Amino acid sequence: MTTLTVPIVGPQLRPLDRMLRAWRIHKVKSYLRRGSAVLDVGCHDGALFRTFADRITRGVGLDPTLDHSATIGRFRFIVGAFPSALDGDERFDAIALLAVLEHVDPMELPLWRDACERLLVPGGLVIATVPSPFVDTVLDVLTRLHLIAGMSVDEHHGFDPAGVPSLLSSPSLTLIAQQRFELGMNNLYVFRKT
Repeated sequence: MTTLTVPIVGPQLRPLDRMLRAWRIHKVKSYLRRGSAVLDVGCHDGALFRTFADRITRGVGLDPTLDHSATIGRFRFIVGAFPSALDGDERFDAIALLAVLEHVDPMELPLWRDACERLLVPGGLVIATVPSPFVDTVLDVLTRLHLIAGMSVDEHHGFDPAGVPSLLSSPSLTLIAQQRFELGMNNLYVFRKT
């Protein structure tokens, strides 16, 4: 792993948080080509970039919990929300939305889909993970037991991951993979821009 220290605001991850995050990040590997430019929405401390530094030639991390915006080597970190914090004509081979969509108002997802279409190069991928709604109960217990930091769990709104294909699909974004993991508690969706 590459040394990449990103200043964040809010709770530090506990070991179980890091293990679950690593599991989500591992699901990205088979979809991330060498030489990729990657946008990581909800990047937190840059773990995706550290894990796949050998595959990513340029990365932009976007997260409202960052202490400040910064550039660290070939990785740029921006404090802000998707998609409003991004401007310009920068394009990406992959957009990672790992454990993010359950924090978004479903009425905003068409705006997110349109932004992904605009920001992806042809053939580019949206890689999303979304927990099943019953995970909120498990997270509440783990937070009370201080086994996880419980980052932004209060923002979860019982989002049903079964709606992701219809919410993010469009004539130019096609679902190419769908899989359950983490003992059925999490869901992976991969869309390709045609």
